[in-house]
Amino acid sequence: MKTAVVILNYNTKDYLRKFLPVLLDSCKGRDAQVIVADNASSDGSARMMKEEFPAVPLIALEKNYGFTGGYNRALKELEADYFVLINSDIEVPEGWLDPLVEWMDTHPECGACGPKLISYARRDFFEYAGAAGGMLDRYGYPFCRGRIMQRVEKDLGQYDTPADVLWVSGACLMVRGGVWKALGGLDERFFAHMEEIDLCWRMQLRGWKVTVVPASRVFHIGGGTLPNESPFKLRLNFRNNLLLLENNLPATFSAYGLPPEKARRKARRRIFVRMCLDGGSAFVYLATGRWSFYRAVIHAHREYRALRRTGDIPAPLSVPAGLVDKPVILKALFGKK
Repeated sequence: MKTAVVILNYNTKDYLRKFLPVLLDSCKGRDAQVIVADNASSDGSARMMKEEFPAVPLIALEKNYGFTGGYNRALKELEADYFVLINSDIEVPEGWLDPLVEWMDTHPECGACGPKLISYARRDFFEYAGAAGGMLDRYGYPFCRGRIMQRVEKDLGQYDTPADVLWVSGACLMVRGGVWKALGGLDERFFAHMEEIDLCWRMQLRGWKVTVVPASRVFHIGGGTLPNESPFKLRLNFRNNLLLLENNLPATFSAYGLPPEKARRKARRRIFVRMCLDGGSAFVYLATGRWSFYRAVIHAHREYRALRRTGDIPAPLSVPAGLVDKPVILKALFGKK
């Protein structure tokens, strides 16, 4: 098939019932197939799919592998020019898929693209998870065009021109099939959260572009599997932010001319500063009596140390000259154009 549209489900049976019929209708008449992969849900999702959507292919995984492991296993079973990773809590309008496919067809340098992410509840505002494409500040904190911190902008057409970004939300992300396989899919150490930022960053370090295509838009509820106030979600975010920097900072610094050892040292210093900033966040949680959040940050750092591949910053990649989209990464990490 040309396009495989894959929902990875975990205990969101009601969202599947609500949004899957619309998604199926939107793919009719196109060279696209909707597939549902189930991460060993305990809410009867798999049984419901077999009873109510028997024509939809179901990939039943034997346990909850998280966002990363679930998608890696599901997509390994599929062959397609383009993979679309899409959350179960997204409503799609008619025609949402066509601009994404057309962009990838006409821009062979693009490894991944995504739509504008609009709030399901407030349809004239962007949605927190990805808005109109994402960037990072110099210490690895993610923000979006259309959202900084907790403040979300109203969609007034200010981001209606296609734009290269550092990352596109995994809530709805189209990836070129060959690029996905060449990169080995998602880093399974992440389990969930920020894994798509890592994938997009690794992609760009190998010369591919990541683009927001605003002619496509979808409506996202958000927090379908993990609510925003979950200490577990906070722990994943703090831990995975550090893994993200460890994976990509050395290669990025090396791509801009630093010798490998200097690139490693610079990356190590940047990660140390980020860990100190995390410590400040932990202190605020402690001072305000949010004990579960305080423990989440402490556990996140402990897990990061355990998950580091070598106990040190990995060696930078050999990045071919001229392949890195320097303006996007430079703006994110160095504050330069």
